[in-house]
Amino acid sequence: MKTIHTSLAALAAVLALAACNKAADKAEAKPTAAPLTLAGTTDVPNYKGDFDHFAIDEKGNRLFLAGEENHELDVFDRSTGAIVKRLPGYGAPHSLWYTPATNELLVVDGEKPSPVLDASTLQVKRTYALPKGADSAAWDPASHHFWIVTGGKDVPQPDSNLIEVDPATGKTFVKVHFDADHVEAMAMESAGPRLFINVTDKNKLAIVDRRAGKIVAEWPIKEAEQNSTIAFDEKNHRLFVVTRKPGKLVVLNSDTGATVAVFKAPERTDQLTWDPDNRRLYVTGGEGYIGVFEQDDPDHYRETRVKSLPGAKTAILDPAQHRLWVAASPGDTGAMGKIMWFTVAPR
Repeated sequence: MKTIHTSLAALAAVLALAACNKAADKAEAKPTAAPLTLAGTTDVPNYKGDFDHFAIDEKGNRLFLAGEENHELDVFDRSTGAIVKRLPGYGAPHSLWYTPATNELLVVDGEKPSPVLDASTLQVKRTYALPKGADSAAWDPASHHFWIVTGGKDVPQPDSNLIEVDPATGKTFVKVHFDADHVEAMAMESAGPRLFINVTDKNKLAIVDRRAGKIVAEWPIKEAEQNSTIAFDEKNHRLFVVTRKPGKLVVLNSDTGATVAVFKAPERTDQLTWDPDNRRLYVTGGEGYIGVFEQDDPDHYRETRVKSLPGAKTAILDPAQHRLWVAASPGDTGAMGKIMWFTVAPR
C-alpha cells in the first residue's frame, strides 16, 4: 500500500510540473504589445517640401511644427491633432523651443530674424538677428541658454559655428568654430559640461566643453558616413548616432567613444528620440517605417519596425500623453503633408 501511495504522489508531481511547463509555454508564446500603435493622422493641405522639428506646449495643449520649406509655422491641437493655425511669412524655420516659465516659443529661422512668440496669442514679442544658417538647437537647463548651429553649406559658407545665446536678450556668449560646412544635431549631459555634436561632413562626433567654450575631443564614426542625428542615455553612458550613408544606428560609450553596437536604421533619418521611461529609441526615417530599438541593457537592443509613411522623418515624444508625434514631409513627391501620432506602449 505504501508503494502505491508513493507512486501516486510521484505521478501527481509529474502532472503538476507538466501543467506548470504548459502554462509557461503559453506565457512565452503570448505576443507582446507593439511598442507604437498608430492612433491618428491629420492632413496638412497645400504643403510643399520638408517639415523640420516640433515643440510642445503642455499648458496650452498645443503642438508646434516648423514648416521649413513652406516658410510657415504650423500649430495643432495636442488632444485631437487638428490644425489650429498656419502662420506664413517665415524664412526657413528649423528648431522650436517652448519655455513654460515665460509661455514663449522661440523659432530658430535660418534666413530671417528669429522670432519669440507669445505661445497663447501667437503674436511676435521680439526678434533676434541670428547669423545666417541658424538651424539645429539645444536647450541648456543649467544656464537657461540655447546652443545653436549657424553657417554651413546652406548659406553657403565653408565653415560653421556653434553659438550660445540667451533667449531673453538675444546676447551671444560663446562661439565655437568648426572647419566644416555641415554640423548638426547635438546632445548635452546634465551632470557635466560636455556637449556632443555631429560634424557630419567629416564623419566625426565632436565633444564641446560648454564652460570653456571649445572643442576638447573628436571621435571618428567609422561604421558609416554622414552622422546626422544623436540622442543620449546619460544614466547608462550611451550615445546613439544615426548615419545616412548608409542608414545605421551606432551605439557609443559616452565616456570613451568606443562602439558598443551597430544596427541597420531607416534611410534619410532626421530625428532620433530616446524614451528613458520605456528604454526605447525611435528612429524616424524617410523609408516609411520607424525603427524601434528596445534597450535590454546598455549593450543589448532588440529592433521592431513600425509602419509610418514615406518622408516621416521628424518626431517628438509626448510622455504626458504617451504619444509619439511624427511629421510626414511630402518632399518632392507631391504627396499630402501629414502629421501622425502613435500611442506608446509602456514596458
